[in-house]
Amino acid sequence: MKNWLFLLLSFLGSLPSVAQQTYLGMPINYQEENVGSYTLLAVLKADSRHPVKTAKDWERYGRPATMNLFSQWVYGKTPQTTVPMRFEVRNQNPNALNGKARRKEIVVHFGQSSKHRMTILMYLPKAAKPVPVFLSLNYFGNQAVYPDPEITITDQWVRNDTAVGTKDNRATAVTRGKHARRFPVDTILARGYGLATIYYGDLDPDNNQGFQNGIHPLFYKKGQTEPDSSEWGTIGAWAWGLMRAMDYLEQDQEVDAKRVAVIGHSRQGKTALWAGAQDPRFALVIANDSGEGGAAICRRNFGETFEHALTSNAFWYCKNMMLFKKDIARLPVDFHQLLACIAPRPLYIASASKDLLADPKGEYLSAYHASEVYRLYGLKGLDSNKPPAVEQPITGRHIGYHLRNGIHDILLYDWLQFIAFADFHFYGKGR
Repeated sequence: MKNWLFLLLSFLGSLPSVAQQTYLGMPINYQEENVGSYTLLAVLKADSRHPVKTAKDWERYGRPATMNLFSQWVYGKTPQTTVPMRFEVRNQNPNALNGKARRKEIVVHFGQSSKHRMTILMYLPKAAKPVPVFLSLNYFGNQAVYPDPEITITDQWVRNDTAVGTKDNRATAVTRGKHARRFPVDTILARGYGLATIYYGDLDPDNNQGFQNGIHPLFYKKGQTEPDSSEWGTIGAWAWGLMRAMDYLEQDQEVDAKRVAVIGHSRQGKTALWAGAQDPRFALVIANDSGEGGAAICRRNFGETFEHALTSNAFWYCKNMMLFKKDIARLPVDFHQLLACIAPRPLYIASASKDLLADPKGEYLSAYHASEVYRLYGLKGLDSNKPPAVEQPITGRHIGYHLRNGIHDILLYDWLQFIAFADFHFYGKGR
């Protein structure tokens, strides 16, 4: 017995501790006591020449200065030039999902070439109109969102994933409904909301091919072959696509365009935040497990850092961001300031207890510090710098938060909190 116990303890002692773990070949910290000290940037001092004391000051000075910093150094500048757009509505079924829904696909054509386009898949509740809508990107094509055999299968490049069934970077009928657990369409419809979703690869495939195979070339100047140092990366392109989807939703008579919630998970959560900060037409903004480059405070040495993020996915950001890869303390912004730019619109941040890579506490603290701007408007944000217990959601205010039990994912529990938050802000407590 003693020998068995000795061998077990020896084996356990040989395992790497949490503090010794690595990610992408670099050390990564998962212990709060090892975070160390850091100086958090004051959310109301992005423009040092003009003190921000009121909501009017924030809108006139603070918010524009903060957004300019994120454009210049983090996500890159979104082009202000417009491209011609044409909406082609197709594949309509007024009795989809056994009569529970109206379904349609909207192909948004950009420019004069048939090459540049995105397809919005939309499900709306059968009876009511116009209806509020959750707008989200998806990872493997619209056909993976729901096992509906009539959804058009994407012909774009997709990531290979054996669980989803993609192979040779292509989607087939095997992938139908394989990500349905992340999009509880039946629940969304039953609660009176629509879902609009777009495959993010329609806008820019999630691989580093020199910005040649997405929408970036639509905006290149003569002779240009890639974005300049301060021009948008891939997150910027994805966010631009969400804003163009909003252009369509505004003219769809079946949609309540004043009640559109933009939502995203993981890298799409980063995208939803950037789209929501840029475009005030989004009435509500939701980011789930968005982590580094999303909701989390980047100056905390916990979980993924920008050194990790820029090693694996530098193309998500503008090239200027590489200047801070080894010294994030020099970055002139942090991500509580991004959340603040969404004020006064409702904002919901969600984390998962075992998703340490995304730094759940850092996501919460970011929302807590962003609350300072919400208070300028007389709105209630987060009151305590102590995160709530697992699955004790904070709702009934303009910044909501929950910590779900489990890993990096977006599940029915998350959606139920998002829907309840939307109910509160779109319809009031009595709905």
